[in-house]
Amino acid sequence: MVEAPRFVIREIALYERPVVLRLPFRFGVVTLTECPQVFAHVRIVFADGQSAWGAAAELMAPKWFDKNLALSNEDNFDQLRRVTALAREAYLSDATPGSAFGHFARHHDTHRLAAERLGFNPLLASYGPALLDRAVLDALCRALQISFYAAVRSNAAGIGSARPEFDGLGMDAFLAGLAPAAHIEARHTVGMVDAITATELKKPVADGLPETLEDVVRVYGHRYFKLKVGGDIDADLARLGAIEAVLDRTAEPYFVSLDGNEQYTDAAGIAELMARMRETPALARLYASILFVEQPIARKLALERDLRDLRSASIGKPVIIDESDGELDSFVQARARGYAGVSSKTCKGFYKSLLNAARCAAWNAEPSQIRYFMSAEDLTTQAGLAVQQDLALVNLLGITHVERNGHHYVNGMAALPVEEQRAFLDAHGDLYERSHGAVRLRIANGRIALASLDCPGFASAAMPDFDAMTALAI
Repeated sequence: MVEAPRFVIREIALYERPVVLRLPFRFGVVTLTECPQVFAHVRIVFADGQSAWGAAAELMAPKWFDKNLALSNEDNFDQLRRVTALAREAYLSDATPGSAFGHFARHHDTHRLAAERLGFNPLLASYGPALLDRAVLDALCRALQISFYAAVRSNAAGIGSARPEFDGLGMDAFLAGLAPAAHIEARHTVGMVDAITATELKKPVADGLPETLEDVVRVYGHRYFKLKVGGDIDADLARLGAIEAVLDRTAEPYFVSLDGNEQYTDAAGIAELMARMRETPALARLYASILFVEQPIARKLALERDLRDLRSASIGKPVIIDESDGELDSFVQARARGYAGVSSKTCKGFYKSLLNAARCAAWNAEPSQIRYFMSAEDLTTQAGLAVQQDLALVNLLGITHVERNGHHYVNGMAALPVEEQRAFLDAHGDLYERSHGAVRLRIANGRIALASLDCPGFASAAMPDFDAMTALAI
């Protein structure tokens, strides 16, 4: 293996801009109608004086990283701003050259402890470094004129050194064996307040874009769906029945995941929902289509509750963690409790996703009746850097379907400068299209084309217009 390039992180500029949703999005305890998106613009410098800029973006979603009901959405936004600024301070504090992964490894523990002193949980603490790590790798890829795919497969970031969690997994060989695909299936999110049919539309947006599940299936042709459940079993069963009535109109096979959004205190609660589904003939096809159940138990309890006695007999489907995935070893803890999988989200850190994918490969090579896997989940990633970097990551991991919801709840790039929209469309014409007055994600026959992401940089040949943003409001 060639030694990973070493460099200094010289500048980190942080920006934000508002995102207004065209449809309200209900997940867990919050209904989201607007929130900011944060951008990082990072410059790295090599020993010979060569420098390069890289960038990354992430929505500042409230009530996911910290679900404390005493905090307002604005409080959550400020938390995310502060933890991002804290990460910037850490990454600029040491001028010692390091590899891309080396900078992450060097600051991981001290940043987490600094965030903890501010009352931030590990999931929230990871937000800042997750953003900066993507921007740093983007800069490295641009300096080397290689794609994200090539950088990871050749381990140009130096992944694995200096962190014990990566030991014994054969990271170089694992990374070299990864192979991206040309397309990925989009898994459509059905939120808790989403209209299933036109009869449920109380205040239609009437912008020509899909508003109901019926519309989505007709326009985009999805075969994969993510269904939110809220913890009220009777209400959940009624809503799932309405969803199945729509999905059953097609003869094509379809596949779903159930997202519990931490609405249960123990495994018995989700087991009861699954048992009631099995007892309901009208839900037979929907139940058979379930691939996995996502984070049904509240994060404070999830890794204390053992699923092994309930998994096969009562829940009946694999269960994964999402919000409980705060630490680098959270998946290891979850495995010991009977969980079979873990989500990948760029907001939790792409190094963590690569680590957990390597764990799945290693564990699946052992004699076991359980198949460990990763799912690809969304946090309303927006068109541009955020959605492209997330898509490139999960595609390289070999995940064949990904939850995508940002294109549905937000009117594409409609709020962005015209020149920025044109730049992304020109650079990634397979990924985007222009319709209804804006550039937006293209989904055809339920799939997203990804070939253009194989370009120099972290999955983007275009850059956002930083001059059209404001400085992060710290």
